[in-house]
Amino acid sequence: MTQSQRPRHVAVVMDGNGRWAKARLLPRLLGHQRGVEAARKVIRGCSQAGVECLTLFAFSSENWKRPEDEVSGLMSLFMTVLDREAEGLIRHNIRLHFIGDRHAFSPNLQAKISQTEAKTAHCTGMRLLIAANYGGRWDIIHAVQAYLKAHPQADPLTLTEQSIAPYLSTAELNVPEPDLFIRTGGECRISNFLLWQLAYAELYFTDKLWPEFNEQDLQAAFVDFAKRQRRFGMTGEQITQGTDHA
Repeated sequence: MTQSQRPRHVAVVMDGNGRWAKARLLPRLLGHQRGVEAARKVIRGCSQAGVECLTLFAFSSENWKRPEDEVSGLMSLFMTVLDREAEGLIRHNIRLHFIGDRHAFSPNLQAKISQTEAKTAHCTGMRLLIAANYGGRWDIIHAVQAYLKAHPQADPLTLTEQSIAPYLSTAELNVPEPDLFIRTGGECRISNFLLWQLAYAELYFTDKLWPEFNEQDLQAAFVDFAKRQRRFGMTGEQITQGTDHA
């Protein structure tokens, strides 16, 4: 696979942890724990493949509606994972960022997030974005509010994409927009994830539940992506001619 056929930015909805556990008569939290192992494989696979940025949807702004014990368990799991994985990220030269409204998290978790980001700040390899308490609609509204706060005299009727884009949660990280969106678990929807940023991403859905997703499944998604013709509003002929003249 050539560099041009490889996605620069991969975004993943890690769906199916609970169903994986339920099918085995196990607690849902154990499914999430197994999901961490799958995430580790995908992080390693993307890094080895030369992907520049990987964004994982870890906890949506709607996930607070889940049973209290599951939410509490997930918060504890976040703390454990941050403690356990930081050195591995550094060893593989991966820089960690969190996107989303972290103010809803406990002070201890907020501090741990900031500490882990700081520990990996010197890493120059793949960027790993964890979307936690994140929602695509929240991201857009927050960006509009930030723009209007920075430009109180601005006429809202003059707003453009170029006005808002610099205020999105991913903008200050200077990462490319996702090329490839992967969702596991058999559901075919985006679920309020990176709504603005996914505008021209290639969508890939698989029935595999997230704890079962591995490096071979990731490679299958890459192969499928390499077969796509990305037109960005142009015709196939224009894209082909542009390639011929390159």
